[in-house]
Amino acid sequence: MPALEPVGAWRVVATPAALDGARWQGEAVEVLRVAPDEALGIGATGVDLDDPDAIVEPEAGFSAAVVDIDAWYGLVDHVEWPLPEARGVLVQGKVAGVPAKVRTGDPAVMPTDRPALLVVQTAHADELRRRLGW
Repeated sequence: MPALEPVGAWRVVATPAALDGARWQGEAVEVLRVAPDEALGIGATGVDLDDPDAIVEPEAGFSAAVVDIDAWYGLVDHVEWPLPEARGVLVQGKVAGVPAKVRTGDPAVMPTDRPALLVVQTAHADELRRRLGW
């Protein structure tokens, strides 16, 4: 079963162009573009970008799990909206009734046996684990 664990991250609100050119620091950083002008860098230790008015803050309120192929099929059974087949897509909605984000795997970042990253606010992580049977 996937391990839904707290993760360090950086939240950035900036112009879309600045986010497009952002240079994220850290190993294995997963950047979730949650809005055109907002990104969450899971696993980031910092970020450099060209926007003097940007809001850049460390974020400690999320938990994440890399979902393998077996868990993916169980996850699909707990959403009321279609999960995309395309890789590298971020979708947001309720998973087992809990607000969450799902980023489908990107072949450049994740091997094909790890099709998704599940992200939830840490305050809801225990409830999501319980509802998914993890």
